[in-house]
Amino acid sequence: MDETYGIISLIPIIVILVTALITKRTIESILFGVIVGFLILAGGNPVDMFEQFLESLYTVMMDEESVWVFLVVALFGSLIALMEQAGGVFGFSRMTEKLIKSRKSSLIGTWILGLIVYVDDYLNCLAVGSAMRSITDRFKVSREMLAYIINSTGVTVCAIVPFSTWGAFMGGLMLKNGVGGEGVSATSAYFSTTPFVVYGWLAVIIVPFFCLKILPLFGPMKTAEERAMSTGEVFSAVSKENLAKDAFEEPSVPQEKRRALNFIGPLLIVGVLTVLTEEILYGIFAALVACLIMYLIQRIMNIYQYFAAVVKGIVDMAPIIVIIILAYSLQVANDGLGLTDFVIDGALKAISPALLPVTIFVVVGLLSFASGTFWGLAAIAFPIIVPLADAFGANPFLCSGAIISAVCFGGHICIYSDTVILTAASTQTTNVDYFKSSFPLVAVPAVLSIIVFLIMGFVMT
Repeated sequence: MDETYGIISLIPIIVILVTALITKRTIESILFGVIVGFLILAGGNPVDMFEQFLESLYTVMMDEESVWVFLVVALFGSLIALMEQAGGVFGFSRMTEKLIKSRKSSLIGTWILGLIVYVDDYLNCLAVGSAMRSITDRFKVSREMLAYIINSTGVTVCAIVPFSTWGAFMGGLMLKNGVGGEGVSATSAYFSTTPFVVYGWLAVIIVPFFCLKILPLFGPMKTAEERAMSTGEVFSAVSKENLAKDAFEEPSVPQEKRRALNFIGPLLIVGVLTVLTEEILYGIFAALVACLIMYLIQRIMNIYQYFAAVVKGIVDMAPIIVIIILAYSLQVANDGLGLTDFVIDGALKAISPALLPVTIFVVVGLLSFASGTFWGLAAIAFPIIVPLADAFGANPFLCSGAIISAVCFGGHICIYSDTVILTAASTQTTNVDYFKSSFPLVAVPAVLSIIVFLIMGFVMT
């Protein structure tokens, strides 16, 4: 890795953010940033740049973890398409309408559903959006606000619950790096860290404060909500332009066959099997099989319609997969530029032990925001930071909580992180609209987390 890139390694990220805010286009902005990154690595030679870009695509497409993400996203698209065309989503909406009678209750209901679907952040982002968007539309809730609520209980609630995919992964990293000591399980280690995942707790708790107007909305989110309430237009102009033509089409299934069970049942299967097997793909495949059996028995669709819906769901997710591929390619460029090593080494070289937790949160959070990755960055950060915390005599669970909080923040707000991409897809808004409207609100728990980690660092060191 070339260590001379230094501050130059930040240029692709800056290019993406500036381009996205100017053009309001996601794919084009990320692609431009990726090209700039590889152009720097190629020393300005466009031929070498193109070759390195293609090589990064090969690397991404053949990587086992990348393929796993593509499969999850594509098959989730199929599952959602099936549940929508079978009338399951409409049935669930009709059932919840009996409980949700006001605009505020629709917002709080979305938040509560997000808390319930804590098993996996992908499941949370996609399922809650599909379930709640027609309900919140009825009460003139902007899609930007819906996306903010969903992602605030997507990444964050999974990060503070030990019995989730986050708990399994992060707990495993902690054990691998000696946090918790011998004879401690991954779940037990993560459980000890959960109180220190400060950002996760604050991000989740603050949502109802905005929903109930205890904290007033401000910035672009306030503008979006005023647009929705005054005109009834829940989409921004850009989101509406990009919306699929069939986005508002109702299923051809008769009203009496639009059952909530056809939505709740498959999702329960996904959730239960994900917990039991610690593999969400098993849950999705089982849910797809369950849909086939349920829908054929009820004569909601025939075998040809079933597979047509499966294919349609995959096609609908194609733009999302393209964004994810480009985001992963950007990570390859960032690795080549030495972004992570430059920022972490520069920030952690000369700090006092009391400042270590807050520095971890700020530095790793900014890296996660810049790179769009959370699990990958956590895998890099733990081996660097845990020995440093041990040398400083800092609380290992507090420092682990700072790392998890930091990558949680990055996944919460970066326009090309997996969960932002999926949240935007499920709410049918754009990544840029999400970023512009949510960033000021997300900044509130982020600033509070900095204060809390600062205090904890002095108290617990």
